[in-house]
Amino acid sequence: MKRALVTGGSGAIGAAICRRLAAQGLHVYVHANRHLAEAERVAAEIGGAAVAFDVTDAQATQGALERLLAAGPIQILVNNAGIHDDAVMPAMKAEQWRRVIDVSLNGFFNVSQPLLMPMIGTRWGRIVNISSVAALTGNRGQTNYAAAKSGLHGATKSLALELASRGITVNAVAPGIIATPMADGAFSKDAIERLVPMKRAGTAEEVAELVAFLAGEGAGYVSGQIIGINGAMA
Repeated sequence: MKRALVTGGSGAIGAAICRRLAAQGLHVYVHANRHLAEAERVAAEIGGAAVAFDVTDAQATQGALERLLAAGPIQILVNNAGIHDDAVMPAMKAEQWRRVIDVSLNGFFNVSQPLLMPMIGTRWGRIVNISSVAALTGNRGQTNYAAAKSGLHGATKSLALELASRGITVNAVAPGIIATPMADGAFSKDAIERLVPMKRAGTAEEVAELVAFLAGEGAGYVSGQIIGINGAMA
């Protein structure tokens, strides 16, 4: 049985991804940082396991991953952990800039790098990075978030080239407005109809379907791609 790790698996999109990957017969590690109880609930639901560590803490992340790797390589990685801390840049604090980039971009490195050599040894792997439409179009008040996710796009394309001959694909999924508790408080129905050509928010399950495809056997020739799922926003 192949094993998968989903960072940020305790959130709405992450949990949907965990459920969908488990439905494909994978053993899924549901990662959380502060919300371990929620990760444990999702893990119990899908027959997986919960793990907790701060992706911005390289040493703690290394230790946690070494414990997982003791049971064998992880061949499917979904880098979903991310935060936003919005402010227009003239009013943005340096800590807001650093923290958002630290989670999305440094977290990507801290989690991915230790898993690569074991994955390479199996000659098969799937890495899916969760980005945002903000990285494609920009967004007022999210210069830090757009910068972090845009950096993830460059990393995705470069790592895809490095791993292409090893049977490992690397792609990014860039959701638009997705119906989650966080988005529900930020976008009114009128705003969604104005911003989204399809006149609705997407669902976490729709994002999970795309991730599951990219994580499966059928996507073996898809790599280095940034794939939007945003109702024709971009």
